[in-house]
Amino acid sequence: MSILYSLTLAGVGALGVIWLAAQNIRVIKQFERGVVFRFGRVQSGVRQPGLTMLIPFADRLQKVNLQIITLPVPGQDGITRDNVTVRVDAVIYFKVEDPVRAAVDVQDYMSAIGQVAQTSLRSIIGKSNLDDLLSNRERLNQGLELLIDSPALGWGIHIDRVEIKDVVLPDSMKRSIARQAEAERERRARVITADGELQASEKLAQAAHVMSEEPAALQLRLLQTVVEVAAEKNSTLVLPFPVELLRFLERATPPEPRATSDVVPTATPAAGASNGVPLQRADA
Repeated sequence: MSILYSLTLAGVGALGVIWLAAQNIRVIKQFERGVVFRFGRVQSGVRQPGLTMLIPFADRLQKVNLQIITLPVPGQDGITRDNVTVRVDAVIYFKVEDPVRAAVDVQDYMSAIGQVAQTSLRSIIGKSNLDDLLSNRERLNQGLELLIDSPALGWGIHIDRVEIKDVVLPDSMKRSIARQAEAERERRARVITADGELQASEKLAQAAHVMSEEPAALQLRLLQTVVEVAAEKNSTLVLPFPVELLRFLERATPPEPRATSDVVPTATPAAGASNGVPLQRADA
């Protein structure tokens, strides 16, 4: 009876030891690191991935994720330096580099990074113009990353990347920007049209100078214009006839000789004959 009792106690003790050992064995994943607190004091050694054994009733293990964490920053309302009300949201990519500092120096590093990101985003909005928020986001992303990374380094956290996602403008500002863009496009169109007319006028002046020296060139140009108009298969053909061509034909035509008329002399009647009285011969 005593032997059976001893065996029972030994079995129960062995099961207790196994259970206690199983409760103090932890598995750390590849992307995690373990920080051990022994009687409340942090141990310098960081537990690596795999199985790790803890001292019962003395050690407490805290796992820290080393993966890159994506943290969206809620939209922040602010006024830019040129007094425009905007709403800007962003996203942060960061990871833990020092698990001991992340577990000891800050209570909740996720919440801390989020609050620092919101305040830094508002600061960037107030220091920037609207044009910078819309077109120069790379520089703003770098400035925002520096603002967030400065306190995060003391917590053992590295800010990998910060991106401004969207800039929401008031409807009145959207209409103003649309009008400005339309006016700019119209200005460019007018400048291009004027530049084209200037170049065309210079070429036309050169062509006119050449045609003035060679009159036959004007006739060839006229024939080319007729060919271009006739290609459209029109039923009515309007043919311009330049004055220069008439002048050219007038100079090319030889002058005609003038016709000479013979003059026949006529006798002048006497004074008596003019009255119708015949002249009589007087006898001696």
